[in-house]
Parts: sequence; C-alpha cells; structure tokens
Amino acid sequence: MHLGQTLVPVLLGLATGLSLIVAIGAQNAYVLRLGIQGRTRTIAPVVLICALSDAVLIVAGIWGIGAVISAAPVALVIIRVLGAGFLIVYGLLAARRAIRPGMLVPTDSTTPVALRTAVATTLAFTWLNPHVYLDTVLFLGSVGNQQGPAERWWWAGGAILASFVWFFGLGFGARLLRPFFARASSWRILDGIIAVVMIALGVRLALGV
Repeated sequence: MHLGQTLVPVLLGLATGLSLIVAIGAQNAYVLRLGIQGRTRTIAPVVLICALSDAVLIVAGIWGIGAVISAAPVALVIIRVLGAGFLIVYGLLAARRAIRPGMLVPTDSTTPVALRTAVATTLAFTWLNPHVYLDTVLFLGSVGNQQGPAERWWWAGGAILASFVWFFGLGFGARLLRPFFARASSWRILDGIIAVVMIALGVRLALGV
C-alpha cells in the first residue's frame, strides 16, 4: 500500500472529524470550563474519556453498529429524553452560578471539582447525548464505510486522531485564558454562555429537533 492509500484517507478522516467536533456544545463547554481551572489531575482523565469514547463510537460505526441503532430507534428516544433532562438541569445550575456571584468557582479555588464528579459528568455529557451517536456512529461510520476496504481504517484513524487533538488541545490549552478568568465577572459571562448553550440543546433534544 503506497502513501496515497494511507496518508490521504488519514487526512480526510482528520478533516471530517474536526468539522464535527469543533463546535460549541455541552461536552466542549464543560471541558473548557475545567481546562480554564488548569488542574491537570482533573482535566487529563476528562479529555481522555472524551477522546476514547469517540474512538469507540467511530470504530463501532465502521463495523456497522450504526445499522443496528437505525433499526432500533427507541434506543435513541430513551437517550434523547435522559440527555435533554441532564442538559437542562446542568444549564440551570450554570445560570444560577452566573446570577449569584457567590457561587462562582474562581481559577485559584482551593476546592476544585472532585475527580469523581468530573468523570461522571463527562460520561453523562458524552453517552447521554444522542447527537454523539448520530455524528460518530451513523455519520462518520457511513462516511468511513464509503472508503475502500483497507482505506476505511486509515480514515477511521484520522477521525480518531481529530478527537484526541481537539480535546487535548481544548483541555490543556484553555489554561491560557486563565488571566482573563481571574476576574469573577469573566466566570459569570462563561457560565451565562454555558447556561444558554446547555438549556438550548436540552430543549432541542426534548422537542426532537
């Protein structure tokens, strides 16, 4: 197999993966907030969970699990209801932090988000979001299967690489914004944006649009 049969599919998979991942969403917003706090012990497992989850779902899509999900739409309905409720509740909590400055968590806080809480929240944002299944399993899986028998796995590798590059870049690069978030007002703005994003996504999921 020559370079064109490996490098080109990898680059195509990388570009396709980034086009889906680089967007303001519940998962990205949460990773951003944790990353700004700059606590490696918390952010490292969180970004690893996000990237590995995408990898599992992409591989599942290439293997044809997307067809199984399409044949059992009730599974996505259940995930949609649970995900909508989770997003709306988290959005309301973010709105409360934005409205009540005393509830803000500054960047130099000595009471960081517990690792267990961060992991559980990340798992919920990832696996209770039906859009994740639509984007990774169904969309990326279908695009990947349009490649050749050998090229599709190189393509999948590129898409998986996109997830690792994005989440690790977002999680560990967010600390560059810490000077801006040294002010409590900046955290109010961030939490206000997160609240709007979460609640809007939750309502959209609840309405099925």
